[in-house]
Amino acid sequence: MNSSNSFGIRLRSHRERAGKTRAVLGGLVGRSEEWVKAVENGRILQPRLPMLLRLAEVLGITDLADLTGNHSVPVAAVTKAASTPGDAVIAVMTSHARPTPTAEPNAERFLGRVDHAWQLWHSAPAGKAAIASVLPDLLIEGRGAVAHLDGQTRRRASAGVARAYHLAQQLFAFSPYTEMVWLSADRAMSAAQDADDPSAIAAAAWYYSHLYRASGQLTKAYEVVEQAAADLDPHSGQTEQLARWGKLQLAAARTHSKAGNEGLAWRCWDKAEQAANALPTGYLHPWLMFGAAEVAVTAIGMEADLFHPGRAIRRAARLELGALPAHRRAATYIDIARAYHLTGDPVGVVHMISKALRENVDVTERDLFVRQAVLDLVDNGGPVRDDARELALVIGLLR
Repeated sequence: MNSSNSFGIRLRSHRERAGKTRAVLGGLVGRSEEWVKAVENGRILQPRLPMLLRLAEVLGITDLADLTGNHSVPVAAVTKAASTPGDAVIAVMTSHARPTPTAEPNAERFLGRVDHAWQLWHSAPAGKAAIASVLPDLLIEGRGAVAHLDGQTRRRASAGVARAYHLAQQLFAFSPYTEMVWLSADRAMSAAQDADDPSAIAAAAWYYSHLYRASGQLTKAYEVVEQAAADLDPHSGQTEQLARWGKLQLAAARTHSKAGNEGLAWRCWDKAEQAANALPTGYLHPWLMFGAAEVAVTAIGMEADLFHPGRAIRRAARLELGALPAHRRAATYIDIARAYHLTGDPVGVVHMISKALRENVDVTERDLFVRQAVLDLVDNGGPVRDDARELALVIGLLR
């Protein structure tokens, strides 16, 4: 029995066990009834990983080995993070009880705690666990402050609450709790609007744009940052407004690069670079991380998005990443790994993913490209197959 036909038999067995017709299964994964029939009969080869994952999730299969007959790979390990230390945060976010502060509401104390939480996110080796430990009390204190303060002090507290919800979005990103990511983004935008602060709204728009891009809603991703940027004045002479305006230009640039709009992408990137160059030398926003270094590393991801891997690798060779926090360095190494993947260089892919993992475990082990690329190299990595297997074990893809 050939492997393709063996896969087809397993697929048919799972489909029938799930009570789905070929037409229904095909519709759920974006294929025709005839396609499903051809796969089951062995006339079409076993699909590649993205389609395997869709089939597994639709059929309720928790381990890809049940479909492929090969390595034991939990589906959740590839499609999302295996675990997120956020139960206490979820409990606070889904509670509708009126917050009762344990101490007299104090906006300055609360904002100082928000600053500290962001420092934890940027500096702790396991940032998600670090912020998960402080977010529940932080959200309770912030919501209590907003409920009991008034005037300008209340608006400043609302802006701080928005920043706390941005951290919650970071916590739940690439986790099984997709609904909490959207809820965090929505709560952050509501708090920023309640603060009536264009700078706070700009940050909320930046974080919302990530979700829209990840879900394929590129038009919305662009619109949300365009609307927020229109309320900022990059020529006001205020460093904060210029930095946030520049950050939104980067969001627009990345959205256009994901859509393949090369000219528009680089036009927005040029605006971001001009904004960064107008800031003090060496400037890096304390929590949004906007500055010349961030603009430079964003260009690497854009080159990979636009299928210019050689340009991405050449840009990377000229960069010094020391100014960026560890989680941003890890994300940059992953973008470089994507470029090597496009050139068909498995050695480069493994090397860069290994560097990303050393920089920040949270970012690397939850990245969808990393998880799929490593699994593919376990099977098809040639001379780096053993290295890929070690990475897969460390990340938790194999058992």
